[in-house]
Amino acid sequence: MTPISQDFAPPFKLIAPFFILGALFYILASFSVFMFTMNDLSMANLGVISFVHLFLLGFIMMTIFGAMAQLVPVVLEVGHFAVELFYVIWPLLLIGTLLMVIGFLISPALLPYGGMVVFISMLVFVSEIFLTILKVKKLSLVMSSVLIANIFLFLGIIFGLLMALSYAGTLHLNIDSLLQAHVYLVIGGYISTTIMGLSLVLVPMFTLSHGFSTRPLSISLSMMSFGVVFVVIGSLFSFEWFAYLGYGFSVFSFVIYFYLINHIYQTRPRRENDVYTISLIFAYISMLFALFLGTLYLFTHIEKYIMAGGWLLFFGFFGFLITGHIYKIIPFLVWFEKFSPLVGKQKVPMLADMVPKNSSKAQFVFSSIGVSIVTVAILFQSDIYLHAGASFLLVGAFAFLRSMFYMIKFKAV
Repeated sequence: MTPISQDFAPPFKLIAPFFILGALFYILASFSVFMFTMNDLSMANLGVISFVHLFLLGFIMMTIFGAMAQLVPVVLEVGHFAVELFYVIWPLLLIGTLLMVIGFLISPALLPYGGMVVFISMLVFVSEIFLTILKVKKLSLVMSSVLIANIFLFLGIIFGLLMALSYAGTLHLNIDSLLQAHVYLVIGGYISTTIMGLSLVLVPMFTLSHGFSTRPLSISLSMMSFGVVFVVIGSLFSFEWFAYLGYGFSVFSFVIYFYLINHIYQTRPRRENDVYTISLIFAYISMLFALFLGTLYLFTHIEKYIMAGGWLLFFGFFGFLITGHIYKIIPFLVWFEKFSPLVGKQKVPMLADMVPKNSSKAQFVFSSIGVSIVTVAILFQSDIYLHAGASFLLVGAFAFLRSMFYMIKFKAV
């Protein structure tokens, strides 16, 4: 288990806006599913592209940035280079995300402005992380993954900005080749690599697992990195076989990563199935189905398979991985700030006491049913199932927001 220290953790008030805004965007993304019909579900549809950026930037990126603000100095055991910059990052990311979402839906002229604001926000984030890492003499496997992930993010946002300028007509570039590179750099290069690296810290910490080999993670990260590089080169230079090689590396990377996570869970001493555990189980099952559907698409080129796979990857894997960890991260941070100084002086709550049982269970049940129904809707091309799934998703999203505020405002009785 990777050792961590809270001595360098930033104040919770710095991190809280990232999590709250992420939850609000999660609600907005869930509600947005009502706006679609089966005829709209295409990778070329601007409404779908807008939805993807809403969920990716507003929920996934916003939440990951908040978690990274806390975890990077804790794992490195050094303070942030300039922690105050995080007070700037979330407003910029908020404004940029809204401009891009509106730009794709209504006015492409807004895309360069939204893209530039998102670019500045992420550039500040990447620069701060790089400068913080420079304070460390020797990098662990976890922090090496963070470094690699942020290099991919930097390249991904450059491609994203170029695409935004092209959509608005400012530049005239091949958007299709840039799109594939942009998507893979952000989703495979940054999000997936970050999740893999941080899993080595968070999953063992919350399950009390130890004594496992980190070799599978090292192999998985290497294969994902090669996969991203191959896909980017293949898309930019029209080397289709190169891109397919990259897809293969990425699939095997996830398989090895899943093997490691399964090993950690099988050997964990803490066996209770709380909302954290069942959320991660659902997330990894979603990942396996997403990989299967993505592979099926590569052989058939039937678009509904890649749409269903993408849905499971985003709302199933990323969504439940993030919401599940929130039920551990926020209580841990709030407990440390509010109650750790009181240890030995008065009775303090356990971390499990800070998680609302009813709303957390409601969030899991409604959200998991919603994700499953929407997946079926995409595969069988049913508008009725699509909107039924959206109803479940929206209820689950509100339950998640309610749970988050309960944990943030928790007071011992």
